[in-house]
Amino acid sequence: MRIALFLPNWIGDVVMATPAIRALRKMLGDEGELIGVMRPYVAEVLAGTPWLDEQILYKPDVKQGEYAGRTAIARLRAARPDVAVLLTNSLRTGWMAWRSGAGTRIGTARNLRRLLINKRVAEDHSPTIDSYLRVAYAAGSGIEMPQLELATTVEDEAAADSVWRVLDLPVNNRVVVMNSGGAYGAAKHWPAEHFAAVAQRLAHEQNLHVLVNCGPQERDIARTIVKLAGDRRVVSLADFDVPLGLTKACIRRARLLLTTDSGPRFFGLAFGRPVISLFGPTSPEHTETHDPNETALTLNLDCQPCMARTCPLGHHACMRDLSVDHVYATIDEALRRTQTSAA
Repeated sequence: MRIALFLPNWIGDVVMATPAIRALRKMLGDEGELIGVMRPYVAEVLAGTPWLDEQILYKPDVKQGEYAGRTAIARLRAARPDVAVLLTNSLRTGWMAWRSGAGTRIGTARNLRRLLINKRVAEDHSPTIDSYLRVAYAAGSGIEMPQLELATTVEDEAAADSVWRVLDLPVNNRVVVMNSGGAYGAAKHWPAEHFAAVAQRLAHEQNLHVLVNCGPQERDIARTIVKLAGDRRVVSLADFDVPLGLTKACIRRARLLLTTDSGPRFFGLAFGRPVISLFGPTSPEHTETHDPNETALTLNLDCQPCMARTCPLGHHACMRDLSVDHVYATIDEALRRTQTSAA
């Protein structure tokens, strides 16, 4: 059997799809083929994992060339998939699956997608991980544990080695990684001064080093955190080129990850790190990971979750009022717990 698997677009969603990908790979065994259909950056997230036999990459805004939709469809038709499995909800990917020639097209089917999906999976309010697994089960896979999973490449680890040397970071499990932002919008951000205060306490009270991760749009925030912390043990990736592979490798080496609800949150869990996740406009229930290594912090205000990219009320209380003391105490407890487990 040959399956064309349409993968999600958000980085965190891709990681939450890994149990479903793993389930389909096990179902196909060595004889079947699993073809991933995805955006190019999704391939970066999955780099190093063993599940896909082929990747078909596309960009929805590209009309010609390697990443054009028509090129992806031509490659799909040439691959001749028997089944298309969609872990996406868009009409675009439903249309691509229909054009692929796959006789069976499995996925959720809202609105016009109902015309393109012929084995429909009912939508419900399950956490995202479970929803993806339900699609895999509809394709015939066996029951799979919801454990997230990623890998790094040799190149990823070499890049992290370079960061550790340049920033003089210790190699004895004494680095906490902080992830301050996210592509979703400003409403998910915890104030830079709060991150800085926690980083300062981790350095002063626990003699830990802190590495602030950042994407291209968050470099100034990372620099501000380092400046406000005012300790040589608090450093950032702001002056590095930071591909997703480097972020994965840095988080894989972390003692603990403190993060907003953004893609790197799931990297930490996929590598078995203790993760403290800060929730404001989004819901912990929707992206429940079933992972004992994660502690989700939220104030549960009346206005939460609003799912807005910027605070519609203008006060941003859901994140601003998550106190430094509360977050630091949660980190301290997680560190003690992991220390006890290691002993």
